[in-house]
Amino acid sequence: MTRVLSGAVLVALVVAVVWLAPPVVLAAVVALVLALAVHEYLALSKAVGLHPPMVSGALALAAAVAVASGRGAFDVVMMSGFIALAGTVLARGVDRASFGDLGAALVPPLYIGAPLGALVAVRTLDGPGALFLLMLTVMVSDTAQYYTGRLFGRRPLAPAVSPKKTVEGAIGGFVFGTLALTIAGAWWLPRVDVALRALLGVAIVALGIVGDLFESSLKRAAGVKDSSSLIPGHGGILDRIDALLFAAPVYYVVLKYV
Repeated sequence: MTRVLSGAVLVALVVAVVWLAPPVVLAAVVALVLALAVHEYLALSKAVGLHPPMVSGALALAAAVAVASGRGAFDVVMMSGFIALAGTVLARGVDRASFGDLGAALVPPLYIGAPLGALVAVRTLDGPGALFLLMLTVMVSDTAQYYTGRLFGRRPLAPAVSPKKTVEGAIGGFVFGTLALTIAGAWWLPRVDVALRALLGVAIVALGIVGDLFESSLKRAAGVKDSSSLIPGHGGILDRIDALLFAAPVYYVVLKYV
């Protein structure tokens, strides 16, 4: 019951922010989500003995702002990564103990900041319907993967990372997630023709699955079940946005350039 209630509250908040909130409120909510996600990532890093500098969190915010603004995004994201790298080297030097910190310092701007900035950019570019369509596709795919996997799942998809995920569940996610984007996109993304919407749906589902597996691998390495206990019955922020973090940048690039 706790999971159902907290899930209902989350959905209501997402709908309100995406459809009704002015841009400044959306930006504030995204900034809060970013701060919480970076905090969870730093905790996971610490659990495996890595210590990326705290400035990487600020650089994640800079990357989000850069992508959201739509001007010079990739230059700023790349620069943020190099600044994080340089900060780690200057703070600790490079030795066997700190070698992993170099990679860990690059993750927040690229894995968290840029994708969350892309969510804001999507709403600016094509309106709240386009942003909600992305979120709806991910939610439908996740739900379909869960129930299809429970009903028909036999073959594990990635047993070393997420033993409960199955090939059959992934197929269900592809079918229903792609249908969601293709059909609902007729109303919320009409400028994209049906064939491209279908291809985009397949890509979003695939990236969402990879994002889920990536975050699962982080948790497995850290020896934890959830990224945090912030959301009752659902784990942490990263547990809720893992699929979006991989899907959002590609969705944004397709809408902007293709």
